[in-house]
Amino acid sequence: MMTKITDVAAYMNELGGKARTASRRLAAASTAEKNAALNAIADELDASRDALMVENRKDLEAGAAKGLDAALLDRLELTPARIDSMIEGLRQIAALPDPIGEIFDMNYRPSGIQVGRMRVPLGVVGIIYESRPNVTADAAALCLKSGNATVLRGGTEAFHSNQAIAACIHRGLEKAGLPADAVQVLATTDRAAVGSMITMPEHIDVIIPRGGKGLIERISRDARVPVIKHLHGICHVYIDDQAEVSKAFDVAMNAKTQRYGTCNTMETLLVAEGIAEEMLLMLAAPLQEKGVELRGCPRTLEVIDNAVAATDEDWDTEYLGPILSIKVVAGLDEAIDHIDRHGSQHTDAIVTENYTRARRFLAEVDSSSVMVNVSTRFADGFEYGLGAEIGISTDKFHARGPVGLEGLTSVKFIVLGDGHVRT
Repeated sequence: MMTKITDVAAYMNELGGKARTASRRLAAASTAEKNAALNAIADELDASRDALMVENRKDLEAGAAKGLDAALLDRLELTPARIDSMIEGLRQIAALPDPIGEIFDMNYRPSGIQVGRMRVPLGVVGIIYESRPNVTADAAALCLKSGNATVLRGGTEAFHSNQAIAACIHRGLEKAGLPADAVQVLATTDRAAVGSMITMPEHIDVIIPRGGKGLIERISRDARVPVIKHLHGICHVYIDDQAEVSKAFDVAMNAKTQRYGTCNTMETLLVAEGIAEEMLLMLAAPLQEKGVELRGCPRTLEVIDNAVAATDEDWDTEYLGPILSIKVVAGLDEAIDHIDRHGSQHTDAIVTENYTRARRFLAEVDSSSVMVNVSTRFADGFEYGLGAEIGISTDKFHARGPVGLEGLTSVKFIVLGDGHVRT
């Protein structure tokens, strides 16, 4: 239920204090306790399918009434398959090795002491996200397994869905003997709560925003808490003139049409001149049959009669919908140059049978995921074996690429001795 909060700052301070207290309990929790909680939460979600669908329907109906577009409604919907995915994600995370307490790089120093490092939780993770209510379960699970408390602020459009998922999480935590305050979903949609979250380093150790470019730019600009982020996903597939045609077709079609509203969907297709006519003629009709609007460079327009001219803005746009920009390039050098100028350092792929060119692409494209003969849609924590992801970071510190368990930890130095003193 949405709570009427009259003093947002006081509410957030109280919530943050509870999260900090819970984080100390979680940091000391055993692997068995954390896994028991994850499996209990999965059981609660499984038993609450009907209630989850009812609450999600409220959000979908409200969203449609407000005029949300099809892509946003798709991100908002909790289908039976997506509930299955949440449950499977929780159980997979429970089955993953616990990173907390891992000790590595132990070495003896000339003084006789041993110096090494230990993996530890970050503490309290604040997550701000739009649509996609499954993020509530994914985020809670990853934070829980990595020993972090979390404060979650979902989008207003998913309020009922998020509260229903949160109720399952709290019941699961309590059944496992862990504090319900370890996962807190804001009970208000007041935007002032976000301002409080990102400016309370005494309670929150890191902020992870997931949503549109505007949200992430605002968080990055105003936060007094470290931020793990990516602004957008302008992902490219480059089809080299030494690509296997059938393989290139499959990769390009999947990268664009498997799902439109995700950050790892291809937004720009680059095709080498030597294979351009063959590939574009092969791809044009199947893409358009799926409703994809094609926006191309002048060479593309010569091959595809009903494509529209791409503007300079198209090369820098994350469509999150059935639109694809296409550019014919001279070869690998021009493709890499285009990605460098217009990409978002998220995910970029090459399709080629030339080993040397594949190695160059891997070395020279500066993105968080670089792929060879693989659809960009695989840039996902679940597909990478992380169990789930809390986001995809295009920063270079502290984490890069899909942020799973290890990305939610830090390390501290540990020193072992036997009465050693420094001389």
